[in-house]
Amino acid sequence: MAPPADQRDDHELARAAGRGDRGALDALLARHIDRVNAVCRRICGPDDGLDATQNALIGIVRAIDRFDGRSAFTTWIHRIATNAALDELRRRSRRAVPVDPDTDRVRVPHASRSDDPERVVDQIDLDAALAQLPEDFRVAVVLRDVSDLDYAEIAATLEIPIGTVRSRISRGRAALAVILGNSETSTVVETNDHA
Repeated sequence: MAPPADQRDDHELARAAGRGDRGALDALLARHIDRVNAVCRRICGPDDGLDATQNALIGIVRAIDRFDGRSAFTTWIHRIATNAALDELRRRSRRAVPVDPDTDRVRVPHASRSDDPERVVDQIDLDAALAQLPEDFRVAVVLRDVSDLDYAEIAATLEIPIGTVRSRISRGRAALAVILGNSETSTVVETNDHA
């Protein structure tokens, strides 16, 4: 039987973890690992996203004693996850790209198995479209649409003005709609987003 979930809020757990409480740290990481992984995976892609997730979790553990509670804990971890993902993208740009010697084409990793083939295809299409966005747009769109952060939280995470966040999200969504072949979507998404 699994132990009961820790009922303390994130700030209480972070303070306890910062004082060396391993159980509080484990509870925090368990509570937020999916969110960290989603941010890293969407910014970096599935393969490099795992490395970025691992680096983000290590960063959270190493810095937990420096969390001061001035921002929401989720804003703090999103900043760490985003920075880990951006670092991974920089490392990726310095790596050689594997090429299939028989076809001289870049090798593309295979999708993971799933019970719903349509969902896998949609996921692959979305990941490929996100990968085509400029980094600034991709990060803002991922933080808004995957992590569901509001504009103020994104601004705090990226340390940029809210107007810049709005612009990057708008332009990123419009570019995604074009890439995915659905230019009407960007208008609909824009009008329904009142955060």
